[in-house]
Amino acid sequence: MEGKSAVTKQIADLTHFYAIVEGLSAKSGGTRLLSESTGRMDWPVRGVYFFQEPGESRTDTGPGPRIVRVGTHALKAGSRTTLWNRLSQHKGSAKTGGGNHRGSIFRLIVGTALVDLDGHVYPTWGQGSSAPKDIPEKEQPLEQLVSKSIREMPFLCLEIADEPGPNSLRGYIERNTIALLSNYNKLPADAASPQWLGHHCNREKVRNSGIWNQNHVDEDYDPVFLDELERLVSEMGHTP
Repeated sequence: MEGKSAVTKQIADLTHFYAIVEGLSAKSGGTRLLSESTGRMDWPVRGVYFFQEPGESRTDTGPGPRIVRVGTHALKAGSRTTLWNRLSQHKGSAKTGGGNHRGSIFRLIVGTALVDLDGHVYPTWGQGSSAPKDIPEKEQPLEQLVSKSIREMPFLCLEIADEPGPNSLRGYIERNTIALLSNYNKLPADAASPQWLGHHCNREKVRNSGIWNQNHVDEDYDPVFLDELERLVSEMGHTP
């Protein structure tokens, strides 16, 4: 567990981070909802996304919502996954209201929390990277609850048009942002509310970090990334 001086530094860097996020929101025309989003909208080909969650507010860095999930896509060389491809996997099917948690770790971990919260029984949830047709059909009621939850989480996107690969700028921004936001084994800054759904998640790193991420939550962040993030936002064109 880190001491108070480390928390003071984290709070200062978080305050800087949220000032940058406010600039991103202003230039983006505000947050979006997946419930109102389609692939026909104007999406960057590549970028990083930042999800908020109803009921989750900052407590140490000023007023406003806290970021609860950070992600990107196409971190493997040669990947053709676009930003909307990834967001649509989280959104799920517009036709059925369900989705495929085996193609979205975000959906998977939200589903485990809903199972614990409401006492659902889905023994196959999270098992395997694929499943016979009858199993996803049985899981659809839970998939629909997951869709409903995620689709009402406001989010922002930041375009970063770099090539796919593990050393991409998107990956750098993603992992450092997660490490900064994470309260994993730290004195908490902007802690999750007592009512946060993530407290019911079966992944210890989600519960302990206070965000819907597992990777990078136990890592240190490089505060220099904030300068790069600020530069990226400042160079954005204004979207009315």
